[in-house]
Amino acid sequence: MSTPKTVAFHTLGCKLNFSETSSIKRQFENAGFQSVDFENGADIYVINTCSVTDFADKKCRYEVRRALRYSPYAKIVVIGCYAQLKPKEIAEIPGVDLVLGAAEKFEVLHYVEELGQAHGKGIVKAGEVTRANTFQDAFSFGDRTRTFLKVQDGCNYKCSFCTIPQARGKSRSDTIDNVLQNIDKISALGTKEIVLTGVNLGDFGNGTEVIEGIIPKKEALFIDLIQAIDQHPSGIERFRISSIEPNLCTDEVIEFVAKSEKFVPHFHIPLQSGCNNILAAMKRRYKRELYLSRINKIKEIMPHACIGVDVIVGFPGETHEDFLDSYNFINELDVNYLHVFTYSERANTPAAELPNPVDMNTRRERNERLRILSEKKLRQFYESHLNTTRTVLIEKGHDNTYLSGYTDNYIKVKFDFDECLINATLPIYLDEIQDNVVLGKIMTLSES
Repeated sequence: MSTPKTVAFHTLGCKLNFSETSSIKRQFENAGFQSVDFENGADIYVINTCSVTDFADKKCRYEVRRALRYSPYAKIVVIGCYAQLKPKEIAEIPGVDLVLGAAEKFEVLHYVEELGQAHGKGIVKAGEVTRANTFQDAFSFGDRTRTFLKVQDGCNYKCSFCTIPQARGKSRSDTIDNVLQNIDKISALGTKEIVLTGVNLGDFGNGTEVIEGIIPKKEALFIDLIQAIDQHPSGIERFRISSIEPNLCTDEVIEFVAKSEKFVPHFHIPLQSGCNNILAAMKRRYKRELYLSRINKIKEIMPHACIGVDVIVGFPGETHEDFLDSYNFINELDVNYLHVFTYSERANTPAAELPNPVDMNTRRERNERLRILSEKKLRQFYESHLNTTRTVLIEKGHDNTYLSGYTDNYIKVKFDFDECLINATLPIYLDEIQDNVVLGKIMTLSES
């Protein structure tokens, strides 16, 4: 019997990309390929790219070079958002054999077979993004006790800084029935937590296909999806909402999560700016007053909930006063951590044409100020939970020295090592903070 060809993967970017990489990996394995670690050298490398920032583009180039160091004669395949946006640019990277767009990436096996003995030819198979008009389900699975389940793709919003609609197409979704079937498959693998993912998750329900660029009629709402999941019997103990736009995080959704025994009290809600002038320039679909009302609603009925926030600094025209307005607003918000992004110009976006760009040093300084604020808020959140007991899903061990995992409300906890406890859900006493992690103690049944 011949030795199977080997394939290795690397994923850049979001949870959605991780779910898609994992599904493509299963395609290769089902076709007889052997998956190997990136560093072990492979016959084929598949690099799934992101293009949110210029840094992500540079990371793609770096990963191509790294793959060729491990396996100089490997076939290099690049897929993902960057591949859809700049296929010819990627094809010119030395060593790249194949570039697949949004509509072609799930047919990667077919295109790999067509490569034959060609090497470094930079073949491009990336049609117009309008061809990415059907929904392809995906979920991650590996050494994690948590799985990312894709339920929605694409976006109909037109935020002035964003390339995602150009890279992924219009909003489309899985069916509720198929989501439930995937949950059953994931449950059978022994996974304890599912994170629902999508480009614009709260816009779930647009149907599985976009015909001739027309936005499909809503077949369901996000609230319908999470209610169906909550009622569906499975072995999954936790469901987590990855990220949801503030205008779509309705009171109904918030109140449902508060009552649910399966959906955890953790929200990630993009803000992007706390200044209404900048929000308008970004073409966001809300003002900060609406955002504040959402945060207040969550904390009113779930004071223990963890709330994460996306923020962009250095957007064109953001004055010192605008930044202070945003900073002060965020400082007063009852949120618990920030993902801070330094604005970078993206080709073919309205924001790239706006006047009064902010110089890069100022952008970096503003980023650092918000990162410091994020660390302060996270520590305050952790401190507020010390000397309490919360349920922790134990994810992994570290060099036989300690275990770590997350509480339902996303507090990272570590405690004494016991390999038998990995993938267990246990009550943990939150004792003290050390290096931005809470040290915990496993509670006995009598103690808990």
